[in-house]
Amino acid sequence: MQQILVKHKGMVSKFVDTNFDLFFDRYNNSLIRSESYVTKRQSIKLLGEVLLDRQFYDIMTRYVASGDNLKLVMWQLKDDRKMVQYEGFHVFKVCLTGVVGPEDDCRRLMASPDLRGKSEQVARGAQAVGHEQTATARLSTHFPGGSDRRRPVLGREGVPDQAD
Repeated sequence: MQQILVKHKGMVSKFVDTNFDLFFDRYNNSLIRSESYVTKRQSIKLLGEVLLDRQFYDIMTRYVASGDNLKLVMWQLKDDRKMVQYEGFHVFKVCLTGVVGPEDDCRRLMASPDLRGKSEQVARGAQAVGHEQTATARLSTHFPGGSDRRRPVLGREGVPDQAD
C-alpha cells in the first residue's frame, strides 16, 4: 500500500478524493484499529506522510475537518505502545495545524480527562524519541506560505513555536 500511495500520488490523490469516505472508513477500521503492532504503527506513519504531501492537500483538509478522524487519532495517544503514541502524535499535530481543523471538536476532546494527561505525556515523550524532523519543519516544507487563516504550529515540546 505504501508503494502505491507514494509512487502514484496524482492518480491515488484523485481516487482517494473521489472515494474519500469509503477509503478512510476501510483504512481507519482495518489498519489503524488493527491489533497488530506493526500494522497499526506503519499505517499511522503512512497516514502522517500522506497528509503532509502537497498533492494530498485537499484530502488533508477533509481528513482534519472530521471530528471522528481527530478522535481516532487522539485515541492512538492512549495506546500502551510508545511508538504508536509517537506516530499518532505526529498525525495529531497535522490535525492541529490543518487549515480547516474543527476547533470546537479539538477543544472538547482536549478537555476530555482521559486524553488530556496522555497527550501531555506523549508531547514530552516525543522529544525523548529523538527524531530530527518535526511536524513543524515537515509542514513548512510541504506548505510554504501557509494560508489566510494562520494557526499556531506546535514545536517538538507540544507548545506553539514563536512566530517568524
